[in-house]
Formats: sequence, C-alpha cells, structure tokens
Amino acid sequence: MATFTLPKNSTVGEGRTYPAPAGAKNVKAFKIYRWDPDGGANPRTDTYEIDLDQCGPMVLDALIKIKNEVDTTLTFRRSCREGICGSCAMNIDGLNTLACLKPIEEVKDDVRINPLPHMPVVKDLVPDLSQIYAQLRSVEPWLKADTPPPPDGERLQSKEERAKLDGLWECILCFCCSTACPSYWWNGDRYLGPAVLLQAYRWISDSRDEHTGDRLDALEDPFKLYRCHTIMNCTRTCPKGLNPAQAIGEIKKMMVERQG
Repeated sequence: MATFTLPKNSTVGEGRTYPAPAGAKNVKAFKIYRWDPDGGANPRTDTYEIDLDQCGPMVLDALIKIKNEVDTTLTFRRSCREGICGSCAMNIDGLNTLACLKPIEEVKDDVRINPLPHMPVVKDLVPDLSQIYAQLRSVEPWLKADTPPPPDGERLQSKEERAKLDGLWECILCFCCSTACPSYWWNGDRYLGPAVLLQAYRWISDSRDEHTGDRLDALEDPFKLYRCHTIMNCTRTCPKGLNPAQAIGEIKKMMVERQG
C-alpha cells in the first residue's frame, strides 16, 4: 500500500494569541498565517484581537496597526493603500483580494488572512512571485513596432481603437487571478495563467502594435494558453472587476480565425 507524506512546512499549527487591550469593547480577531524560513518550524496561525474603535476600516489598516503596535515581526507587502499598486494582495476570508480595498466589516466572523495560494512563501504574507514575473516578461508586455513614430507626436489611435483596451490596461498585476486558478496551481510551470494572458491580450489588441502575429505564435502552445477551462475563478476574484477569462477566450478565438 502506498504511503503519502506531506511536504516539509505544509502543516499549519496554532500559534500565539495576542489579546485586545483591557477595556476594548469592539473587538475582532485576526487569524494570520505566520512562517519564518529561518526558524525551521512549521507555519502557524497567530491570533490578534484588535479594538476596531481604534483602527481604520480596511484590513490593511488592521495589519499596519498590528505591525506598529502589537507585533513588529509580522511581514507583508504594502505601498499605495489605494488599490493601485497591487502590493497588498493576499487571501482574506477565503478570497484573493487587496487588503487596502477589503473592508473589515464585510467579514462576519474572525478575519482569516493567508498569503496568495499555491505560491512559495518568502515570509508570513509575502509570496515569491519570481516565476510569475518571468512569465510576464516572456510575453513582452510593451509596444513593439518596426515603423518609426511620427517625428512631431505620438502614435495615435481612434477612439474606437482605444476603447478596445478598456478592461485590459487597468490590470495592476496583483496576481489575485492567477493564484486563484486551479489550472495555474497544477501547471504553473508551463501555463501562463490569467494575469499574464490578460497582459498578452492587452498588447495583441493594441492597434499601435505591429507584432500581433509574433505574439500569437508565441502563445500557440498546448500549455501556455489552452490550460484555461473557463471556470471563472479569475474573474470572480479580481479586485479591479476585470475579466481575464474573456481575454483568454478572445485570444483563442483569434487563434482559430487566423487558421482559416
């Protein structure tokens, strides 16, 4: 009979509880994934009881309060606090989102916070995004044109051509969508994933780009593109309300059309 063993550091245990200050009345518990690669121990879930009367309304406000006032060892990424940079992407209450855009009041029970799923963890809530950024570079997400630009201005688009980019350029590369995709979990070494394919389609759709054929050639692969099964996890979890599944479908449609 086969024996299965879990990989090292895959069992999450119960950690320490940090009680709310005495006299706090509006208290909510935040259960946060903790792991230190230098410690050698398994991951744990620490519980922080926070007085919401002394805290901002968003989950990121609570994380900053915890780090500043309770536990300075807590590690997470943040930058703009406006839903623009994508740095604070994490799994909150079972859904990938941005901590700066997630209101605490939307979580009915304890607030459970974990790093983005199925990614190597650098420390605590910080995932290792090296592979996914390498995949992003592979689709060359920049304008490619052989024709020199006008000497006295920019490369212009009509309003209709520009409108085709709506729903694409707004992507902030938080990778909530890719890390919510089972196809990416299982084939992440070869499948590019929703975020990268959305970026690929953004440049395929750009009327100023002159390398559409080359871009489609680069995606003509059983794994790079066709591992998408349109289960729509990516669209459901996108904090910007974008639809990566639709973009992937449009790429597949273009593949068929150019084959005649």
